[in-house]
Amino acid sequence: MNRSQISIIIALGTTQTLAWASSYYLPAILADSIARDLGVSSNWIFAAFSASQVISAVLAPRIGRQIDLVGGRSVLSMSNLLLAAGLVLLGFTTSIPMLVMAWLLLGVGMSAGLYDAAFAALGRIYGDAARRSITGITLIAGFASTVGWPLSALGLETIGWRNTCFAWAAAHILLGLPLNLLVLPAVKGAKAAVAAAVKPHIPIDRTMIILAFVFAAAWTVTGAMAAHLPRLMEAAGATTTQAVFAGALIGPAQVAARIFEASFLSRYHPLVSTRLACITHPIGAAILGLAGGGAASLFAVFHGSGNGILTIARGTLPLAIFGPENYGYRLGIIGAPARMAQAAAPLLFGLLIDAMGARVLIVSSALSLSALLALFLLRKQAAQSTS
Repeated sequence: MNRSQISIIIALGTTQTLAWASSYYLPAILADSIARDLGVSSNWIFAAFSASQVISAVLAPRIGRQIDLVGGRSVLSMSNLLLAAGLVLLGFTTSIPMLVMAWLLLGVGMSAGLYDAAFAALGRIYGDAARRSITGITLIAGFASTVGWPLSALGLETIGWRNTCFAWAAAHILLGLPLNLLVLPAVKGAKAAVAAAVKPHIPIDRTMIILAFVFAAAWTVTGAMAAHLPRLMEAAGATTTQAVFAGALIGPAQVAARIFEASFLSRYHPLVSTRLACITHPIGAAILGLAGGGAASLFAVFHGSGNGILTIARGTLPLAIFGPENYGYRLGIIGAPARMAQAAAPLLFGLLIDAMGARVLIVSSALSLSALLALFLLRKQAAQSTS
């Protein structure tokens, strides 16, 4: 790995950490305070957040296609401006319509600035050799919640939620935008590529459908656990302290698994690591079911490990199967159902937990196992045979 590649990984890892911390992880800390100020239920904030995930999913193929044509520099830089604008509008929000507009703008920024866009940018730069770089940025950005939640909480306590939004917006302009503009390489002939561009025909074949299903099923579980894990652990018999501690283990488990992927699993086809990632959540659920709430930490480690590898697989598996041609566009198509599922998962699983309690882990485990079974229907075909 040369110095230029390391610089790009560090820059993208940093901007990804900022993007996730100031968008996806923001409602968990600020939702209640925003709701109190607006005089509405916090459900409105999460509904607007879900809408942002939907708009992000709808735009994903178009964003990926743009990166295929012109590279990630301009798209990721634009995402900093969009996220900053959304955060400023959120900070000035005084009504439900303004709240919804702010989150829709943030949704556009997330579509252009989170992992799928970063993976597509790396695919445009490195082609088939992008796997190590994809793993590298997820190692850094795996700490987004670890960094983002305490900083948002500190801002909420010291300067209020509105100024916290403004501070995150300033970080995009002063840190994220310069890093994306100065470190990511410009693509030669981008204007000519845009001028000559014809929308590619990518058949929605059996392999595409299987991959879309795998990541939608897996990300449904991810979205549900991110929203409900402490509550779910308490329903399984854990104390509040045990449940909170289990939640704190998710981030370190994700990063540890990504290190394992980079150091050991990288010698194998991404199908191997993806299959392994899909079995960890059911194993953790089985341990929790047998041992009770005292095993909450073990469940968190198993779930977090699988989630850490799945994040990488979302970028590396399509690249390994289809190759770098039209990679960003294809990634957007495959990832759109996963984003939709992730948006709906918190509400759906909240209702299921009310009805089933800890037995909802049967549902989440079934989703993970269905993804695993679907992966065994895939072959390690070369890009030439599937393009």
